[in-house]
Amino acid sequence: MSVQTERDQAAEQSTAATESTSTTMKIEVVVLPVADVDRAKAFYEGLGWRLDIDLSPEPAFRVVEFTPPGSPTAIIFGTGVTDAVPGSTRDLMVVVSDIEAARADLVERGITVSEVFHDAGGVFHHAGTEKRVPGLAPERRSYGSFVSFADPDGNTWIVQEVTQRIPGRTVWTTFDDAAALAQALRRAAAAHGEHEARTGKEDPEWPDWYADYMVREQAGQELPA
Repeated sequence: MSVQTERDQAAEQSTAATESTSTTMKIEVVVLPVADVDRAKAFYEGLGWRLDIDLSPEPAFRVVEFTPPGSPTAIIFGTGVTDAVPGSTRDLMVVVSDIEAARADLVERGITVSEVFHDAGGVFHHAGTEKRVPGLAPERRSYGSFVSFADPDGNTWIVQEVTQRIPGRTVWTTFDDAAALAQALRRAAAAHGEHEARTGKEDPEWPDWYADYMVREQAGQELPA
């Protein structure tokens, strides 16, 4: 059996397994091990992440939760929530649409952050600083440019620039507030007006078109014509 045939069969099996899955599973929370809860809380507040809860129902148990802006997944740290070694979490990843703007924001917030880099292999970043190449990815390829930083305990984060999603990649469409949603609707309305002008007829399925446009826009995918 050829390597390509094996890969094709594996892909088919993976697709079949995905299609047969009946339970939707979404990553909701990542638990971080920290030594000083208040120090960690101050750090993530300084990042501009939203504080969701800070609860201590008993003396030896405290739960602090933060959510990055626009993220469906939160982080939790505290006292008695994990027995992992403080600072042992490596390379948690967040994505942004503009890596240079994101780095500038981190610097402005007083965060020690690496220079922009890409990986010599061009697929995904290697462990640690191995094979890091300074500067943006060639042709500023989506998924290819990164910066990194660490929290006070040494838990490390990677920021990745994603401007166009891999076809079929499941994405979340979220808006920070009503104003952001309204702006997205206006952009969709303007684009839909051009769409109707090209087709020369009124589109009765405009809600579907709007939805498709707004999801693709946030995902960095090719927009509908």
